[in-house]
Amino acid sequence: MVTIPEYYEGKNVLITGATGFMGKVLLEKLLRSCPGVKSAYVLVRPKAGQGPNARIADMINCKLFDRLREEQPDFAEKIIAVKSDLTQPDLDLSIEDQETLIGCINIVFHCAATIRFNEPLKDAMQLNVLATQKMLNLAHRMKHLEVFIHVSTAYAHCDRELIEEVVYPLPVDYRKLIDTLEWMDDKLVSLMTPKLLGERPNTYTYTKALAEHLIQQERGNLNIAIIRPSIVGASWKEPFPGWIDNFNGPSGIFIAAGKGILRTMRASNNAVADLVPVDVVINTTLAAAWYSGSQRHARPRSMLVYNCTTGGINPFHWGEVEYCINMTFKTNPLEQAFTRPNYWTTVSHTLPALLYDGFLMLTCQKPRMMKTITRLHKAMMVLEYFTSHSWVWNMDNVTMLQDNCYSRGTIRLMVVSALSYATL
Repeated sequence: MVTIPEYYEGKNVLITGATGFMGKVLLEKLLRSCPGVKSAYVLVRPKAGQGPNARIADMINCKLFDRLREEQPDFAEKIIAVKSDLTQPDLDLSIEDQETLIGCINIVFHCAATIRFNEPLKDAMQLNVLATQKMLNLAHRMKHLEVFIHVSTAYAHCDRELIEEVVYPLPVDYRKLIDTLEWMDDKLVSLMTPKLLGERPNTYTYTKALAEHLIQQERGNLNIAIIRPSIVGASWKEPFPGWIDNFNGPSGIFIAAGKGILRTMRASNNAVADLVPVDVVINTTLAAAWYSGSQRHARPRSMLVYNCTTGGINPFHWGEVEYCINMTFKTNPLEQAFTRPNYWTTVSHTLPALLYDGFLMLTCQKPRMMKTITRLHKAMMVLEYFTSHSWVWNMDNVTMLQDNCYSRGTIRLMVVSALSYATL
């Protein structure tokens, strides 16, 4: 079997969601570790008056790409921005762009998704389910496609305690649901949503499960693999430790704790904090494409699912996360901290925020702390389900993939020190 860089040599790759957190890391890692890749086509939606090329130019100027820029000064020449909107018919691709992609793409990484946990069901369906269906339709027309990688989530089937590396059947026919949502008004959809979700906590996990089922039903002869990461956090090693581009999810919570703004949080000390570094997820994603693509003639085209989680390898609990963050920020306090972190206080967040905003108003400054606290509380409410429950994920396929990588001395996947990662 060829090595990972050898497999990507001369390949044309298509990436959706390239301007998102994981998409950026995927693009950087692909170009840096597989310098022989021919081109990386990225589907980009015009936004805030910027066209696709301008958005990509801005994106690659960030610190994430500094190492790549130093090693390969001309790397940007391989990135081809394609105007697209995944919520529109035919992905809003021009006829010319469709023909180009159909004629040259070898590998597809479908990373795009809405990560807003409580998105209205119609909106979540548009990007997480219908966009996936459109990408599959495009992939079926590609003349040289070797593998299609879909990025899902380890929590797609969070209504189960034990989650195998399989796609589970759903109690609803996704085709009928898609048809029904077309004629329903928003109020009726909102009333119906809790019944559809069942034991799932939000529309994000529900629609990601629907997307997996759709892929299973409509993949035909496509060679497909599904990546299921758990809670994706800052980079562990590559391109440097601690990189992140947003404060969504746990990252924002950790920073708020370091600033002393967050002083209490609802979580189970004994629940496993299944945090996985973004570079580990991306390494697994690239390796999965390599394995399925290079073995496409040697093995049956069964759809491989990879549970990219850490709890089964290095279990780390939310109580331990609390301790590590507390000690880290006490030893190395952040600049402009509101208060020193104190996890054992019962003082409300709201009262200090009101007092602080009152002080700002008295000194003719714009109040901001209550707005921050409100956003923080919303984030904590969304995360509470995941910080209060534990799951067991089977990882046989990830272990197999890791063994294949190690035997060829290629990309490192999953050996993460939980303590060293938590105290980056």
